[in-house]
Amino acid sequence: MERAAQGADSGGGSNCSSRSSSRATSAGSSPSCSLAGRGVSGRSATAALGGGGSRSSPGSVAASPSGSGGRRREPALEGVLSKYTNLLQGWQNRYFVLDFETGILQYFVNEQSKHQKPRGALSLSGAIVSLSDEAPHMLVVYAASGEVYKLRAADAKEKQFWVTQLRACAKHHMETNSKMMSQVEGQQKTLVHAIESLPGSGPLTALDQDLLLLKATSAATLSCLGECLSLLQQSVRQAGPPSHKPGASENILGWHGPKSHSAEQLKNGTLGSLPSASANITWAILPNSAEEEQTSEPEPNSGPELVLSEDEKSDNEDSEETELGVLEDQRSVILHLISQLKLGMDLTKVVLPTFILEKRSLLEMYADFMAHPDLLLAVAAGATPEERVIGFVEYYLTAFHEGRKGALAKKPYNPIIGETFHCSWDVPRDRVKPKRTAPPSPSSCHTLPMADDPSKSYKLRFVAEQVSHHPPISCFYCECKEKKLCINTHVWTKSKFMGMSVGVSMIGEGVLSLLEHGEEYVFTLPSAYARSILTIPWVELGGKVSISCAKTGYSATVTFHTKPFYGGKVHRVTAEVKHNPTNTIVCKAHGEWNGTLEFTYSNGETKVIDTTALPVYPKKIRPLEKQGPMESRNLWQEVTRNLRLGDIEAATEQKRRLEEKQRAEERKRETLRVPWQPRYFTQEGDGWVYFNPLWKAH
Repeated sequence: MERAAQGADSGGGSNCSSRSSSRATSAGSSPSCSLAGRGVSGRSATAALGGGGSRSSPGSVAASPSGSGGRRREPALEGVLSKYTNLLQGWQNRYFVLDFETGILQYFVNEQSKHQKPRGALSLSGAIVSLSDEAPHMLVVYAASGEVYKLRAADAKEKQFWVTQLRACAKHHMETNSKMMSQVEGQQKTLVHAIESLPGSGPLTALDQDLLLLKATSAATLSCLGECLSLLQQSVRQAGPPSHKPGASENILGWHGPKSHSAEQLKNGTLGSLPSASANITWAILPNSAEEEQTSEPEPNSGPELVLSEDEKSDNEDSEETELGVLEDQRSVILHLISQLKLGMDLTKVVLPTFILEKRSLLEMYADFMAHPDLLLAVAAGATPEERVIGFVEYYLTAFHEGRKGALAKKPYNPIIGETFHCSWDVPRDRVKPKRTAPPSPSSCHTLPMADDPSKSYKLRFVAEQVSHHPPISCFYCECKEKKLCINTHVWTKSKFMGMSVGVSMIGEGVLSLLEHGEEYVFTLPSAYARSILTIPWVELGGKVSISCAKTGYSATVTFHTKPFYGGKVHRVTAEVKHNPTNTIVCKAHGEWNGTLEFTYSNGETKVIDTTALPVYPKKIRPLEKQGPMESRNLWQEVTRNLRLGDIEAATEQKRRLEEKQRAEERKRETLRVPWQPRYFTQEGDGWVYFNPLWKAH
């Protein structure tokens, strides 16, 4: 034992066969790290381990609370373990100290230096401790922070002892955190009850601005803490190797968020009694096509209508959202709304105030993602499967910038069931560049004019439809007959409250079909978040999405990185394109989805794309007088007009009329038991497909 300790004193060195020697830190203490204060006797712990010699029995300080009521230190387990440093230095002996009371595992160069600053420290709250066959008697500690300690004990008995104690410590502190969250939740409920019990009139009421702010921020803070705990628990479950499943000693208590007894008040317009806003502001969430009661269904349809592209004209409508900040007369509405939401709450039926709306439908927003059609059409022009998959990844990464009108977090109109949107683009043939290493041609102006001669351009057509109310599902389809290319997509948007932000999951998938090559690229969509909803909200994307082609074996993984709590950049995205049969990475990309993207190819070449400098092709859309009653701009024109005028009350009234009409139509269909039949899309399995896709005629 002493020889092992002396080895640690000298710094360890690269010795894979070094023995761990843990011992008691005080005379007379149990060699099995007795947890008397926790009802675990030293004798039973030792027996469970099959005895315990000095070399395999870490020691402890006194563990039990003192009889006089004072509290003595919780157990501290310490001893020598080998720690893997890196490939150069390999395994080195280090002196480890586990403080059960704080849940911190520290290590030092040797025992003599344990009263100095530790070389490293790891919080075990939420950590996973697992066995490994990578080296003899090896264990691995996966911290919730992402740090990993690879450790080796002297033999199997000592390894198991450390694993048992580390797991017990990790579990205890996670349970403690969960209990603390429950206590804080109770205190916050008491605060909310006290505020809501105040009289409706007088010098201090429940709608006092400061009290509303206190109620909202306390709920948001509690929700954020709960979200952090949930994320920590998720990272714990994911931190270990894929084959690792937590055992009984690693079970983690969950915290399900505060239970808001007043959440029902948010449904069916209860907030209408609050002061009306007189001007527009920018607090909002990203698309959630069902958070309002959708209520103006169209007349029964008789099949797809004929949309004449000859009637379409270039869209010159300025849809930029320029409002900044939160105005004081809307602040009480926002505070009251947030104060009654709970962590993870589905916002499907939460009625949000009209002043947060963006002046376009969600269906039109999907069309705006197609603002760089030259890059999309260039995918089909790729000479090889590798060029084509890389071309699609390049297009995919550049599509999101133009789809979001600036950085402000506003919410498009929720499409009403049966609502449609039609548009098209004329893309000059000389703008479609098949060579992947050639950057997009710069334009003298950001917006490109349409080609005057149709024979010198490709036509890309787009149609979108809201096909379902519950769940809210939007479908869109676009095609270019000349390039034998089409995209079919269905998306279910689901939003939830996350404290001081709102998250929107884009559930579903799209399929890009290149008919000339017989290839289909299946892709998913990232989640979106509205951050800082009490101040000036902003948008970010997050999550991992995939692109894959079964025929060619190529796939891509795209990761939208959310900003960390401290430091870090916003809007980061990384991507990797891989040929799975050969396990070869053919392209990597990194940058900002709304800024500069850099692509590196397998041949060593690189390309930089500035998304803000890419030419934008304006949509061609029919004027309002030629649009059908259920086409987006015609349907929402009065709401849009009043929002532009800043007349929020009039916009709210127009929106209410649309909702009431849809409610009546929905009730009528339910009475007659007539299911809704979409006009352009049919359901196939879990997905939706355009009624006359290009591949049917190919």
